[in-house]
Amino acid sequence: MLITADTLITGRELLRPGWIEISEDTVQGIGAGTAPRQADRDLGAVTVVPGFVDTHLHGGGGANFSTASTAETSTAVALHRRHGTTAMIASLVTAGPAELLRQVSELANDVRAGLIDGIHLEGPWLSTKRSGAHQPSLMRDPDPAEIDRVLDAGEGTIRMVTLAPERDGALAAIRQFVDAGVVVAVGHTEASYEQTLAAIDAGATVGTHLFNAMRPIDRREPGPVIALLEQSRVTVELITDGVHVDPAIYRHVTRSAGPDRVSLVTDAMAATGMADGIYHLGPLGVDVVRGVARVSGTDTIAGSTATMDRVFGFAVTHAGLPRDEALLQAARQASLNPARALGLPSWGLVEGASADLVVLDAELAVTGVLRRGAWVVEPSTQPAATP
Repeated sequence: MLITADTLITGRELLRPGWIEISEDTVQGIGAGTAPRQADRDLGAVTVVPGFVDTHLHGGGGANFSTASTAETSTAVALHRRHGTTAMIASLVTAGPAELLRQVSELANDVRAGLIDGIHLEGPWLSTKRSGAHQPSLMRDPDPAEIDRVLDAGEGTIRMVTLAPERDGALAAIRQFVDAGVVVAVGHTEASYEQTLAAIDAGATVGTHLFNAMRPIDRREPGPVIALLEQSRVTVELITDGVHVDPAIYRHVTRSAGPDRVSLVTDAMAATGMADGIYHLGPLGVDVVRGVARVSGTDTIAGSTATMDRVFGFAVTHAGLPRDEALLQAARQASLNPARALGLPSWGLVEGASADLVVLDAELAVTGVLRRGAWVVEPSTQPAATP
């Protein structure tokens, strides 16, 4: 299948016009200017970007990954795929030991079936002082024996773990996870600058939703935010939904860390794509009012109701750059950077990569989604006529 479009972003280059050749589920060729043959589908005046990769989401469409039900997982995945997320890992909130093992065991089947691309354990090894939308009574210090049981239950499907490096045994746990091929993130933490650096030295390479549920910067104690930003091996997550961080923070972090170290995430929960109301995130009740999710009866933000097209659009709009530069930057941050942080295979619209792309109109609304060479959302344009 040969596709042409007025603008095509590979992740590193902007091609105008551009073409891409796909065979089965793989990109076979890509280029600028006139296509080598007649297009099978001319998308016209749109922008094509690589498929979005979300490394932090808890559900959507009324469904919650913590139920570890294939039916609910399928519902959430379908919602996010329609909004351009072609790769995602299921994030779990803090749970008791037995429930955590059940969730991991069940979701591992969905990974093997290709429904999701891995599991993210956001807890239970977090700080009770920075619990956010997690149940503090279920948080605990990392125990090597429990970690072994969780890894065994996942059978290689756990891709990322978020933990607080100040907890007893945390540095040993980081090394244990890294040795098992799991990406370790620092988050929900009261750690000092020095404790965060020690975690990075032990192998942590991601900062979970920077600034949120994290000890703030102080002039005499830089804390985890500064430590994560300083280290070139670390990718930092930002929830650019218009609620979690101000546009100026997005611009500052991108300038400070560089555009290749920022990963856009949704932190989406069950209410994503749904009306305001009462939902759950793990065992906690969540009230959603005017699209903002908070732990019931509190002012604590509980994830988001955003999809990746929304956080992508925020990044483009608030980059403070010419539009083409902003599109290039946002494509890296919504696709290439999170894929690299997770260790996914070659990503982006390049030869040999998975044929995952998103078609966006002039307002950056999704009008087409291709995943592994198959249309999830069929573009509104018709196939090119045969001459």
